[in-house]
Amino acid sequence: QVQLVESGGGVVQAGGSLRLSCAASGIPFRIYAMRWYRQAPGKQRELVAAITAAGSTNYGDSVKGRFTISRDNTKNTVYLQMNSLKAEDTAVYYCNAWGPPTNYWGQGTQVTVSA
Repeated sequence: QVQLVESGGGVVQAGGSLRLSCAASGIPFRIYAMRWYRQAPGKQRELVAAITAAGSTNYGDSVKGRFTISRDNTKNTVYLQMNSLKAEDTAVYYCNAWGPPTNYWGQGTQVTVSA
């Protein structure tokens, strides 16, 4: 059974930091590309950051320079370090594991940034 379990969300003031974690089980984690998406109320889900199996990263334009994605294959975990948080970063953050043709999602963790 595949599970992606996110943690680390919460409420933080603007300018603060949070680190999200996503622990994966039931998949050969090291060969999967891992992604973080977010969805704010009334908006479409958007890609925040991605990391390939080889460790290459890319980011959404709105978070470049503020967020960092990383992975620890020994712990089957992907992280999202979020710095200089803004009110517009408020959303539910979802972890995604992509290894074609399979595609798995976590349940999401709420991040709320107060102005």
